Amino acid sequence: MEAVNAEEMHLRHVETDVLIPKMMREKAKELCVEKVEAFGKCCKESGFFMVFKCREENSALKECLTQHYRDPVFFEECKQEYIREKLEFIRTGIPMKNRKQKLPTSM
Repeated sequence: MEAVNAEEMHLRHVETDVLIPKMMREKAKELCVEKVEAFGKCCKESGFFMVFKCREENSALKECLTQHYRDPVFFEECKQEYIREKLEFIRTGIPMKNRKQKLPTSM
């Protein structure tokens, strides 16, 4: 099999429009963890009235996430990470989620 270069790799429509944005959402949630936690806490405390009581927290969370979603540098970072994971999968045949799992310890 030929070696595939990251710069030469062609990404499918589903990768650029679905998979990379999904990765961006997950990473953005990690970067906006304080706002995610504040919104979650407000929702738990407010119960049924969270729609009205948590507007401020929701707005702050949306603003933080949107800031990352619209950042072309952030998109490029996620794209490069996706390509690295894809190349590793091509090389090993092991999906990323399986590689991240811990190996069982021997007794």
